[in-house]
Amino acid sequence: MATTTQPSQPTGTRQEWLAARLELLEAEKELTRRSDELALRRQALPWVRIDKEYRFETGEGDVALADLFRGRSQLLVYHFMFGPSYTAGCPSCSAIADGFNGFVVHLANHDVTLCAVSRAPLPKLMAYRKRMGWSFPWASSSDTDFNFDFNISVTEAQQRAGGTEYNYRRTHGFDGIPDPALRHPHSDACGIDLRSYLRDRPGMSAFALEGGVVYHTYSTYARGLDGLWGMHQWLDRAPLGRNEQGPWWLRNDEYGKTPR
Repeated sequence: MATTTQPSQPTGTRQEWLAARLELLEAEKELTRRSDELALRRQALPWVRIDKEYRFETGEGDVALADLFRGRSQLLVYHFMFGPSYTAGCPSCSAIADGFNGFVVHLANHDVTLCAVSRAPLPKLMAYRKRMGWSFPWASSSDTDFNFDFNISVTEAQQRAGGTEYNYRRTHGFDGIPDPALRHPHSDACGIDLRSYLRDRPGMSAFALEGGVVYHTYSTYARGLDGLWGMHQWLDRAPLGRNEQGPWWLRNDEYGKTPR
């Protein structure tokens, strides 16, 4: 005798679904309008002139921050977690960066350059980019204060002392990690202990080039990056949502190879 399994969610008629969907639509429209307003407020932030000289290692050689624009007037930098001691890039940053190849060409044809920046040496970055199948620009800031000045990275001494800044907040002991040997799936994936892993954090920064002068216009960190993480935007519309019990994602070439 056949049995039917009840779905985990409440069920209803098409009419009941449509009524609930129309109610949700109004909330979605309000969120869209609010998001448009916030975008305008981002664009209205005052620009901060950058007078400090930053140098980066790229596939085209040693360049200045202005050169990362590649002849365009706008630059979007993704601060990719890949510290000097990492053996591979952060899995979360890698999942975000998987979407870059598809739209970097569209941005480039709209006067915007997208470039990832990390502290790891350039050969490490280029080898990892090849492994992941990416082609977007990636620069090494290993010999500059760039990551530190934009509150993405901290030194070991700062981490021990505490009181560092991330996401516009002061932290204590850099999230209060008491044990240097403490581990996490993502620090393991990068071949380092958790404290070393957390000397770099994710974020993005926007810059403008006008009259030969570079200006910092915007930065965001942590959950402020949600909108750039295409995978999560799709999951938010899936029947079970993100359905997360901790970090489940792997690098794009690891699925089916790493025990779950």
